[in-house]
Amino acid sequence: MKSIFLMCLTASALAQQPIRVTVWDEQQPEQKQAYGDKFLGETIAAHLAEKKDLAVRSEALSSPDQGLSTEILNRTDVLILWSHRKNAELSNERATDVARRVQEGQLALIVLHSAHWSKPFVKLMQARAIADARKQLGETAELRLVNDNPIGKIPKAGDVLTPNLQQKDSHWTLALPLCVFPSWRVDGAPSHVTTLTPDHPIAKDLPARWDIPQTEMYAEPFHIPKPDVVVFQENWDKGESFRSGCVWNIGKGRVFYFRPGHETFPVYKKKEPLQVMENAIRWLSAK
Repeated sequence: MKSIFLMCLTASALAQQPIRVTVWDEQQPEQKQAYGDKFLGETIAAHLAEKKDLAVRSEALSSPDQGLSTEILNRTDVLILWSHRKNAELSNERATDVARRVQEGQLALIVLHSAHWSKPFVKLMQARAIADARKQLGETAELRLVNDNPIGKIPKAGDVLTPNLQQKDSHWTLALPLCVFPSWRVDGAPSHVTTLTPDHPIAKDLPARWDIPQTEMYAEPFHIPKPDVVVFQENWDKGESFRSGCVWNIGKGRVFYFRPGHETFPVYKKKEPLQVMENAIRWLSAK
């Protein structure tokens, strides 16, 4: 009886442990236009730190070990990633470590807005594209990869979508995902968000439709592997649309991409995007 009591007590204690969150931000100076005395990542971290079930830390590209040391990642359950102009400055070693941990189920990843070209996200989208191709072809088929370094390569609106799998003679060629889209507009026009999967935990307490007063526009097609779930769709008054909340299972881990943002618009001072962050953290960590 005593051993059963101790086991129940241990399980209860583990269940009450806070979710360990690291908010990582390359910290562009332009963020101060929208976020005042804090950087964008610090603003998100300050909001999340108010939640009793979360243990939050804020890191930056300028932090020791680029803010993604082995020690930090060992103490992180969910990593939130914002990057834009300095994607190439994150070391391949640290990006590979993040991607490996996600695939092994040790870490969950939330990727925000312009971090679609961050090295960890690109590596994980490549891994998912390869896994999808292997599922279709089998493990023994000869598979040749192209587009292994897509950062900076912008497709035109009519280009073939990536990832793209084609047979050529005795082998197959997989054009890896470019992880980008053909057009964008930084005019601060509002977007209109539709919750496509209201029963998904990431959509908890969010309305069926809600607006973001100022944001940058991204236009489909988004060159990514097909998501397992699209939680949110974003539309603009000039006719553009974008899959703005996408989930992938990759290996034993999960990735959530959330599109809204831009460093000069205060998107992450708004109720709904912050609610998305909270929901995503809790769902991604509940495995």
